[in-house]
Amino acid sequence: MTSQTSRTGADAVGLCSFVDSSPSPFHVCATVATELTAGGFVEVHETQSWPAEPGRYFLVRGGSLIAWSTEGVENAAPFRIVGGHTDSPNLRVKQHPDLTSAGWQMVGLEPYGGAWLNSWLDRDLGISGRLSVRVGNTVEQKLVRIDDPILRVPQLAIHLSEDRKGVTLDPQRHLNGIWGVGSKPKSFIGFVAERAGVAASSVLGWELMTHDLAPSAVVGVDKELVSAPRLDNQGTCYAGTQALLAAVESPGQQVPVLALFDHEEVGSMSDRGAFSDLLNTVLERIVLGRGGGREEFLQAMAGSVCASGDMAHATHPNYPDRHEPAHRIEINGGPVLKVNQNLRYATDAAGAGEFALACDQAGVPMQRYVHRADLPCGSTIGPITASRTGLSTVDVGAPQLAMHSARELMGAADVRMYADALGAFLTPRS
Repeated sequence: MTSQTSRTGADAVGLCSFVDSSPSPFHVCATVATELTAGGFVEVHETQSWPAEPGRYFLVRGGSLIAWSTEGVENAAPFRIVGGHTDSPNLRVKQHPDLTSAGWQMVGLEPYGGAWLNSWLDRDLGISGRLSVRVGNTVEQKLVRIDDPILRVPQLAIHLSEDRKGVTLDPQRHLNGIWGVGSKPKSFIGFVAERAGVAASSVLGWELMTHDLAPSAVVGVDKELVSAPRLDNQGTCYAGTQALLAAVESPGQQVPVLALFDHEEVGSMSDRGAFSDLLNTVLERIVLGRGGGREEFLQAMAGSVCASGDMAHATHPNYPDRHEPAHRIEINGGPVLKVNQNLRYATDAAGAGEFALACDQAGVPMQRYVHRADLPCGSTIGPITASRTGLSTVDVGAPQLAMHSARELMGAADVRMYADALGAFLTPRS
């Protein structure tokens, strides 16, 4: 692992701690909120008036979080935004989860996002998320985290496979989790409620998901790699948080903003996804809350730039033919600028220039990624953010392997370089 000091304080050990503290999007927001609060940020609520005085603030809506600082800037100052997403592909609990089969106690699970399903087999799984709980005549949200090995989705024995080369997983039939033995179903929600310290009868709804219980680790013979779940996209959530904390200590002429959205892995079409009005509303209220009007808001937006951060594909050593041959991406080779001519990424020349300059000012190398033209390319919140806000947007990331697997791999040195580049993007030098 590189010994170079990070300008943002980000490192591989810090990333591992962040990921292990954040098994669900709701826990990502809680982890980020804790770090921001320690850095002098104050939580505001959408249903209340916001303070007019300059300061450091954040809000949470479900599994999404937006944070910003207005210290030392004019009311019509443009925004510098680092965006990302808090959710990761996994297996989530169904609404009627209690099942039995062949003498086993089962929990009904459903894939969320583009989960690489085979990677979830034969792992010890915990449960996290939130419950909607009735308290008198009101409903409150309660975070849940169970780190005991509650569930396991077993692989079919090789002797029972038709060709001994593997099995095709049917997401309806083959991904339910085992959690006991017996032919009479137990109440899974009742169990979760008990562990959460609430009455089962008070639970009105839930968003519960599985997480791999193996801890994140810095690995490799020279400790050059990070092995962890949910690097896509908690690698960006961590780097963006560290970048914002560093940016507010050296304020520039822009308002630094961190925008972390839920539901990117399923299209962002929700009340708190990138397709919602959440970001636009927050940015306008930042201006209005300080006494500005619609004109000042539009002026600020016209000069603003967004870096959409999402993890990038490193060139896989066992499958180099699956990558664009002229655009090799190396682990520990620096942040990645992502370009797609069909706008699966939002990057244009103007945005590319902004991020390349940020990397230069941060003293880190930058790599350029292009997807193979004969393979379908994934997307990010970048094109959504650009079209919903009209902001110049650039798609960036840190390189990794095994994207969308239950456990992923990235470079230890890339943690620092990614955060430093995002920090420089938030506070560019004139």
